[in-house]
Amino acid sequence: ELAIYERMPDQLINNCFFSFILVTIIELERDGFSQNPFYHCLVAEVPETHKSTEGHTTVGYVLYYYTYSTWKGRCIYMEDLYVMPDFRERGIGKSLVASIAKVGTEQQCMHLQFSVLDWNKPSLDFYMSKGAQDLTAKEGWHLLRFDGVALIKLAQEAP
Repeated sequence: ELAIYERMPDQLINNCFFSFILVTIIELERDGFSQNPFYHCLVAEVPETHKSTEGHTTVGYVLYYYTYSTWKGRCIYMEDLYVMPDFRERGIGKSLVASIAKVGTEQQCMHLQFSVLDWNKPSLDFYMSKGAQDLTAKEGWHLLRFDGVALIKLAQEAP
């Protein structure tokens, strides 16, 4: 549902995901629920009496992890925030983001950082209304990535 919402048509083939999700359930469990997890997750659940039409009681989630800034110190990064369409506009997303902010402040993090797709005006408007800053405009930061062959080639250059 998240990939569809984020308009990732190149990740869909005949409406089926098979090359998009590279991580396995075993890796998700290991990386999120081990002694030293790589990520943390909060979920939004509704009572059984309010479950989705598909029968789900978990209707949203937020995935986050910690980073570090040599200028600011401890930071928290929100990787994914998702609420099922039928449960939007009920404050669930706002509660999840506020909960991440609370976790961050309790862990003495100096900022909560995340990325938003440029076309996602509802999310951008929401975050800006809560006081978020657009670092693309404010500081000129570009989000860059090495993956696939580029990552492998770069790693091969290491001493």
